[in-house]
Amino acid sequence: MLFSPKEKGQGLVEYALILVLVAIVVIAALMILGPVIGNVFSKVNSSLRNV
Repeated sequence: MLFSPKEKGQGLVEYALILVLVAIVVIAALMILGPVIGNVFSKVNSSLRNV
């Protein structure tokens, strides 16, 4: 066994903390890159409209 009976919940807590950290990084990246990606789609849309 990797965990002793006392440490059974510790592994779950560590996985939950990693999941929360990944979620925070993804949300921060989307907040930073969101407007940039929106501008790219707007430029593509206006270019296709002019064709």
